[in-house]
Amino acid sequence: MLLENRRRMETLFSVAFIFCSAFTAGVQGDSLTILQAPGYVSFQKGDWPISGEKIPDMVALTMGFSVQEDLSWPGLRAGQLFQRPRANVLVVVRGVDSLALPQNVASYPLENPVPFTLDSVAETVHSLFAEDTPVVLQLAPSEERLYMLGKANAVFEDLPVTLQQIRSRLSQDGSVLASLPLNSLNRNAEADLLFLSEVQVLYDITALLRRHRHLAQDHSPDLYSLELSGLEELGRRYGQDSPQYRDATAILANVLQKFGEDMFGLYGDSAVVEVVTVKSFEAPLTRKSRSILESKQISNPGSPYNLAYKYNFNYAVIFNIVLWLMIILALAVIVISYNLWNMDPGYDSIIYRMTNQKIRLD
Repeated sequence: MLLENRRRMETLFSVAFIFCSAFTAGVQGDSLTILQAPGYVSFQKGDWPISGEKIPDMVALTMGFSVQEDLSWPGLRAGQLFQRPRANVLVVVRGVDSLALPQNVASYPLENPVPFTLDSVAETVHSLFAEDTPVVLQLAPSEERLYMLGKANAVFEDLPVTLQQIRSRLSQDGSVLASLPLNSLNRNAEADLLFLSEVQVLYDITALLRRHRHLAQDHSPDLYSLELSGLEELGRRYGQDSPQYRDATAILANVLQKFGEDMFGLYGDSAVVEVVTVKSFEAPLTRKSRSILESKQISNPGSPYNLAYKYNFNYAVIFNIVLWLMIILALAVIVISYNLWNMDPGYDSIIYRMTNQKIRLD
């Protein structure tokens, strides 16, 4: 009898443990963390969820740009009209639902984590501040994807993107291998190398901005969009319970905390730094990507980044202005030409009229 009751109690404890684990996993989901923000960009603390597809609109509103649809999200309040941040830095970390970032402004749960890009925001920055050549940098080392615009073309052209560039950069002086506690990470393993390369990119961005401080002191806003998937690759290779994954998570949390503080200080406390942590994106067929570990050869060693902008919603307005202006000018030319052709020089022109009077007097 006692043995049977003991078995029942053990079964109940097991069921309760599984239920609590499932409940905790459901609560601690993907998140959006605001690491740094100036005082005039007001983020309200709360558990208001935000959809992944609305993050580009949120970034655009923090920079003072208008969006097509109103963002009905109480986490961001309307800020000052004539004072906007000089930069927005968005870091997307794949493979983890949350990071230990204690020094933050606010944190919100992320629902519907679909793949998103800041192409619309980058296009707005380029169209409004084309003469000022702002810095627009979008980087995803895992996909060998690099997009630069404006002054970023000359400053960030040496950032490591391909696997060969990453290996050569980590072997140079000033790499993160000499300063980070690697612990269980192996600098010769490809999955570990991808993670370390992403950390190196964060260090290189701040180092280049310190060297070119004029980029952070101009009047045009800058945009940085970084996508890191080294943790996702480590979890796939070693498992999320492995020491490699735990050490990498702790390293990345410390690096992102320092990266946010450095970027905020370089822009004179006038920058917004966000971190999006997502376990895995939904609808993976929506966005095609290729891991850097799938192949060591570069598919296009030339210049694959000369991409055109997507459709601009001002195209219809500009097209109508040009079209009707051409029609009006064409009609004006036709009317003026008709009147000149049928004009009587003796009566309609003051030049011929004065000439005729002068001839008569002589």
